[in-house]
Amino acid sequence: MLLAGLVAAVVTASAAVVSAPLTMAARAAATPTASFAKVADWGSGWEGRYTITNSGTSTITSWRVEFDLPTGTTVGSYWDATLTSSGQRHTFGNRAWNGTVTPGSSVTFGFIGSGPGAPAGCRLNGQPCAGGTTPTPTPTATPTPTPTVPPGSTPVAANGQLRVCGRQLCNTRGKAIQLRGMSTHGLQWYANCATPGSLDVLANEWRADVLRISMYVQEGGYETDPRRFTDLVHNYIELATARGLYAIVDWHMLTPGDPNENLGRARTFFAEIADRHRAKNNVIYEIANEPNGVAWSSIKGYADQIIPVIRTRDADAVVLVGTPDWSSLGASGEGGGPDVIAANPVNDNNVMYVFHFYAASHDDYYLDTVTRAADRLPLFVTEFGTQEYTGDGPNNFTMAQRYLDLFASRKISWVNWNLSDDFRSGAVFTTGTCATGQFSGTGRLKEAGVWIRDRIRTADDF
Repeated sequence: MLLAGLVAAVVTASAAVVSAPLTMAARAAATPTASFAKVADWGSGWEGRYTITNSGTSTITSWRVEFDLPTGTTVGSYWDATLTSSGQRHTFGNRAWNGTVTPGSSVTFGFIGSGPGAPAGCRLNGQPCAGGTTPTPTPTATPTPTPTVPPGSTPVAANGQLRVCGRQLCNTRGKAIQLRGMSTHGLQWYANCATPGSLDVLANEWRADVLRISMYVQEGGYETDPRRFTDLVHNYIELATARGLYAIVDWHMLTPGDPNENLGRARTFFAEIADRHRAKNNVIYEIANEPNGVAWSSIKGYADQIIPVIRTRDADAVVLVGTPDWSSLGASGEGGGPDVIAANPVNDNNVMYVFHFYAASHDDYYLDTVTRAADRLPLFVTEFGTQEYTGDGPNNFTMAQRYLDLFASRKISWVNWNLSDDFRSGAVFTTGTCATGQFSGTGRLKEAGVWIRDRIRTADDF
């Protein structure tokens, strides 16, 4: 109404001639629009993002974005939207919490595309995504990827390719460093918690260095659909890379406890992961999460078969090897402690040994074990919590801080469990957070989430 009034107020003859075109242009500019951008591109795939902007004067109560992808290009994971597909036509709709767009505001959703193409023929609520009443052709040129974090300011930009030097994790300049970060929960349960939105918060607000991609082998994980879970890991590696984070690929074997039970699956999985990402300098391989019920000799035998699969494809990456008794360095059983491992190490000079702890369950004996191990072995703590070993129960922040103080003094990197809204106290987000997509700030963090966020933010001086 305001724009029409302004046009009507122009009374010159020349303005009268062009008043109709101006009115049409004004109305076109005022209609809602949906703009597309590729925010990351890794050749075989890309991360796409749509921004829906309400430049009109009336509130939108729901939205629907439709577009076509060329043959050979598919949609993988997606977030902050629903999706239905028919052939190459894909329709994204709002979630319950982001359908309302007030005048002057905008919302976003995103997805992973596999293949070289880009969306075409976009329509927003039945109208051209560019606004107006006639379709605007989608450019065929691929937009230049826009990094989420400014170049040079990310952990990977600062440190480059990591390697093991002596008992330390060192950056490309040979400086001993400590990485701090978070692990996802199982991707089969909580992939909606590890989204571009939550990873933006992890990288930018929490200032994390590393994301551990926890892919369970059993328990509804990899063995049920190897293609789907391998593709999920591919996507998360790319999302971490776009944000300048190191990515730990966690082969999360737990039951059965002998990693050799999944040897064939592990060979297939790590061959594909290492083959595709060999050119990256931010991928770290964790080849056995928590071996249990077996001696160190069995774990080492497994490592001696899996590491060459990686090395023939990725010669420089750091490999993390699980240790006996749920990666407790033998403290939780009789599988072999630090002395046994040191006497019969893995035959590779770029490996580190894994330690896990939960502060409310693992007291001074475990702390003494890892202290003693740090004198003999290169260590990486790929999982810990401030709660009991179940990931639940009360927090013991005092004991947890004693561990972190030790790790800081020895430059031992660590990753906390876990980046989800699981009901247990070890999940950093309150229940229901991931469905809302609201990860920023501390308002939706549990007590353990606030605690670990503060400690990740005090990062090492690279």
